Amino acid sequence: MNGSDLAAFSAASIAKGSKSFAAASRLFDEETRQSVVMLYAWCRHCDDVVDGQEAGSALREADERPPLERIAGLRRDTEAAFEGRTDGLHPAFAALAEVVRRHDLRRADAAEHLAGFAMDVEEERYRTLDDLLLYCWRVAGVVGVMMARIMGVRDEAVLDRASDLGLAFQLTNIARDVVDDAVAGRVYLPAEWLEQEGMTARDLTDPLRADAVFRLRHRLVEAAEPYYASARIGVDALPRRSAWAVGTALGIYRLIGLKLVERGPQAFAERISTTKGEKIAAIGRGAAMAVARGGGLGARSSLLWTRPR
Repeated sequence: MNGSDLAAFSAASIAKGSKSFAAASRLFDEETRQSVVMLYAWCRHCDDVVDGQEAGSALREADERPPLERIAGLRRDTEAAFEGRTDGLHPAFAALAEVVRRHDLRRADAAEHLAGFAMDVEEERYRTLDDLLLYCWRVAGVVGVMMARIMGVRDEAVLDRASDLGLAFQLTNIARDVVDDAVAGRVYLPAEWLEQEGMTARDLTDPLRADAVFRLRHRLVEAAEPYYASARIGVDALPRRSAWAVGTALGIYRLIGLKLVERGPQAFAERISTTKGEKIAAIGRGAAMAVARGGGLGARSSLLWTRPR
């Protein structure tokens, strides 16, 4: 695939996979947008391969390989992409190779992301919030770091804030999808929290426990808030167009959590999303965020979970 074909493939991937991120990605300058979307295409492909899906939907022809074998294949092809050897591979790896060529991404970050998928396959359970945050780092925080590198960030303190945004996004996603994930046999809530509610994983799908499920979701939304606040400070260190896009994405995802809390137990069987009007409003707030620069990063709270170095 040439550059324009890769860009078209990646744009189609994000359009199918994430309306929220697709809306925010349009605000980047052209070169950054292409790279961000190509990285997204690799992430989306890896997720789909592990789940046996395409853009979140079941494939017509199922992948019969055991999940751990699929992840081994993803690791092998990702290594090949870092070495520029993409002939015969899925276009997502050619997209990754192009991003690596342009922005010198770190192999260790890509490996961390694949380790997050392995945690899913191994059906790992999380005892504490800190345990869950390691998972959130691998599936989302490290993606925030790679995205920030695409935007030109090399300062480790700013990369910490990029990780914080990924953590906040994933906590929001988990809160929104608690019931759907439980139906699929996936439970991300800390076991300590379930015990405090006198619940088991099976109770998460019981409408009679809607009040308790809401309290658990609310705790996740509250846990995300300091990470959103930390990430908001990091936005100031980005180039203006990138700050606009990232600030918009921050606003859209955070609103999902706020709406979930506002809906309360009634949201038990709903999938909360943002409307077109809410996305447009977030674009406006993102622009204001990009213009209104703060007074520097300052010290990051020692109470926040910190990414591995």
